Amino acid sequence: MLYTIFARGHKNLRATHRTTLEVTKESYLTPRGNCIVGVKASSSARDLPEWLKKEIKSDKMFFVVIKLPDYGMEDSFYTHGSREMSLDHAKDIVFRKSNFICSRTVGIRSTKAAIDLNREMIELMKDEKTEIVVEIKVP
Repeated sequence: MLYTIFARGHKNLRATHRTTLEVTKESYLTPRGNCIVGVKASSSARDLPEWLKKEIKSDKMFFVVIKLPDYGMEDSFYTHGSREMSLDHAKDIVFRKSNFICSRTVGIRSTKAAIDLNREMIELMKDEKTEIVVEIKVP
């Protein structure tokens, strides 16, 4: 099963955080938001469909693909769900390398964080016109 989130790039995008990766529904980004890889996201943790929340809360491993369709580029990683996740944050979706869980957390024990993404993609994502597609694929 597949769920797709659409987001946009931003001039302040840095993607240098070593343990997290985030997309947000917010339209602005300060340089301090170094885990954010997309703004104006079409979904937050709360917006995820119930079928996907059920899969994430079943402690399964799932696959995330970040695509730049206009450039034919993508990067991907694995992450894990947890029954402890509330999945109810109204603005953000966060994937973490750690086991930390809060309302924004959608994945833990991720194989990548923002710093690990393809740096050529990150440069392209600094343009506000760049469309970013985040696909969450569950078994």
